[in-house]
Amino acid sequence: MNFESARRAMINSQLRTSGINETFVLERMGTVPREDFVPESVRNTAYVDRTLPLGDGRFLASPVAHGRMLMEARPRAADRALVIEHGTGYLAELLRPLVASVETLDAQTLAGGKSRKKDFDLVLVDGALEDVPKALVKTLDPAGRIVAGIIENGVSRLAVGRRTGDRIAFDMVADTALPAFPMFARAKEWSF
Repeated sequence: MNFESARRAMINSQLRTSGINETFVLERMGTVPREDFVPESVRNTAYVDRTLPLGDGRFLASPVAHGRMLMEARPRAADRALVIEHGTGYLAELLRPLVASVETLDAQTLAGGKSRKKDFDLVLVDGALEDVPKALVKTLDPAGRIVAGIIENGVSRLAVGRRTGDRIAFDMVADTALPAFPMFARAKEWSF
């Protein structure tokens, strides 16, 4: 498998055709080898345009989902960034040289109510949430921004948000293929 050719094909046939043309996104995604962030058994499929299941509930989102997240995040050199993830490290590595600092937090740890300091300028959630936990709100600086998949009525959409007091107000950007984090599913309700 020629991974360099696969990266070029990903940029030309997936990202560019999906409207992801920002130079910083294309440079990062053309430089960071996706195949290094997946188990050996799925390395040859690292560049396909779909989410890759990695086992134990982990996944690597599609190239288009990651490209759009990075594009919507509009990272700045002074940003202190947090990536909520599930152990791949790929999105954090894409972001690393674009910001002042990057920390990661496992989604399961966040689901347990634990969060990091409250002053991140940029938070990226590498998955989709149906219910936004209070611990996530606490990670975001009042003037900060967040990019995440939000699930409403069973549909996952990429959203950009800002903190407003003790909650986050999201603007939906586009439908997305970001897989759901099951630990952030909303409790099922019954009504007439």
